[in-house]
Amino acid sequence: MSGASTDSIWSRPGRGTRGPTPMHSRDEIAAAGVTLADADGLAAVSMRAVAGALGMAAGSLYRHLSSRDDLLELMVDRCVGELRPYPTEGGSWQEQFLLLARRQLALHRRHPWLVDALAPRAVPGPNTLAYFDACLRILRPVRAGVAAKFEAIAMVTGVVTLFARTATATAPVTFDHVDMAAYPHLAAAFAGPAPTPPPGDDLFDRTLRALLTGLLTADRP
Repeated sequence: MSGASTDSIWSRPGRGTRGPTPMHSRDEIAAAGVTLADADGLAAVSMRAVAGALGMAAGSLYRHLSSRDDLLELMVDRCVGELRPYPTEGGSWQEQFLLLARRQLALHRRHPWLVDALAPRAVPGPNTLAYFDACLRILRPVRAGVAAKFEAIAMVTGVVTLFARTATATAPVTFDHVDMAAYPHLAAAFAGPAPTPPPGDDLFDRTLRALLTGLLTADRP
């Protein structure tokens, strides 16, 4: 939307200068939207539905917000606030960052719709800004440039959303009752005893450790 960067929900006052005083705060509106999305998915969230949940007319909600996009902005930022309190100075920066990533994954599992609501935002909300600030504090000991640190933050978020999606995906592909004769590498892989797969959270941790090591601590040319 053109002009979004200068007309963000975060740059506007919480209530208009005209009309009666709003009955509900932005946080109450966001909470109502989150409750609807948790129960019935993101498609169930509309201005009319949220207004109804708050016991107000749909038109009254427009005194607070300009559009459904504003509503989603509030909902996403409210959920990001659930990542608080952020990891403290205890432990290495890797352990602190992994703890924050695990909290992100738990957040997505509590709110499965969040993955689809995380569209790029022209202006981040206060909780989102606090999250980035916490990430940079954790990464302060790392001798890497700011661009590399933001790249790592973005990649970790990508891994989190990938694991969040696969947690609700269908059963994994199996090769039972498949003739492997034409596929020698697959046949060799399954010739020995069936390996015991690592726990999902272990794979999550190992993936992030490898990612952070490669992006932030590997020798650079």
